[in-house]
Amino acid sequence: METVQIFDTTLRDGEQSPGFSMNREEKLQLARQIEQLGVDIIEAGFPIASPGDLEATRAVAAEIKHCTVAALARAKQDDVDAALRGLEPAAKPRLHLFLATSDLHLKYKLRTTREQAVDQIAKMVRFGKQHCDEVEFSAEDASRTEIDYLSQAVLAAVESGATIINLPDTVGYSTPDDYAQMFRDVRARLGAHPNVVLSAHCHDDLGLALANSLAAIDAGARQIECTINGIGERAGNTSLEELAVALQVRQDRYPVTTNLQLEKLYPTSRMLSTITGISVPPNKAVVGANAFAHEAGIHQDGILKNPLTYEIILPEKVGVPARRLVLGKHSGRNAFRSRLAELGYETTDSEIAECYRLAIVRADEDKEISDRDLISIIHQVRRGQTSAPANSGPSAATVR
Repeated sequence: METVQIFDTTLRDGEQSPGFSMNREEKLQLARQIEQLGVDIIEAGFPIASPGDLEATRAVAAEIKHCTVAALARAKQDDVDAALRGLEPAAKPRLHLFLATSDLHLKYKLRTTREQAVDQIAKMVRFGKQHCDEVEFSAEDASRTEIDYLSQAVLAAVESGATIINLPDTVGYSTPDDYAQMFRDVRARLGAHPNVVLSAHCHDDLGLALANSLAAIDAGARQIECTINGIGERAGNTSLEELAVALQVRQDRYPVTTNLQLEKLYPTSRMLSTITGISVPPNKAVVGANAFAHEAGIHQDGILKNPLTYEIILPEKVGVPARRLVLGKHSGRNAFRSRLAELGYETTDSEIAECYRLAIVRADEDKEISDRDLISIIHQVRRGQTSAPANSGPSAATVR
């Protein structure tokens, strides 16, 4: 199978999102973990942004040895000079240049013409190539760029020395069909340059970042730019952990592989949350607290018989310590029996029936039944004190 390169931009695009800024030591700590995760490229920062970002980029570049380290720069001389300074210590450096190509950005943001933009792209890529063997060019707002002009800009970058071309959905505007077609069109117009790697960088403004990234793979992209926990500008980027699991679970649909160590996904996610102080939502795919938690009785019964009935990948495969069978008003008898057995209480059918009745009454009040609640209930049942709902002991809100 072909390999899709994973370009992690948590330290750059991810860090740009409000509340996720990291200092030098925090970036180093996370970079080490991301390297262990098995990504192919770490984008260490945007060196022109600040002296601190330049210093952090240099520190990451000096530390990381087993994967490529990239630094971002606009297609401007000062930016490129700063990025090259940041990459000086890198064992495997990559200069990542970008310039917007949509008419909207050219007219209102850059106040330049199409022709001037193409000249600027070619000039800066040529200069960068003289100082860094590997140059990537990103056509910012590619998904809203007229295809003939996008192809012209991309071809100028390739002919000037860029070997990786990124076609970002910068504002999360695209749909999977549109995004895939853009990649097919650009690839067709790069016919004389078959070895150029096409890359996707998607934002989640419409909740389509992962879907668009998978569509890009379908259309020939062999590098995906993404972030841990999907952090990034506005609604965020393609979530690395979601992409990794999608490609693992659906190899029938996407016959490609990555170099990722899936069991390190959850620890990496937790490290980012610890560093930033911002947890992922409970319902976050793969790494959320509820991703491998089950409360509905039908689901719990299926999980107890065969976990694959309600889990498309086992929790330990992505580094989650264990699944949770949450005991609440939606749970079934089998889940209560199983948890009591784990706690050391083998029960008869009559005991579990009474435990179940009392637990459901309590669950209506406390929402979740803790282990201490369950032990209290089984003791009450065995003492024959079942005329009223058990209500002693701490609530599920305080005991886990």
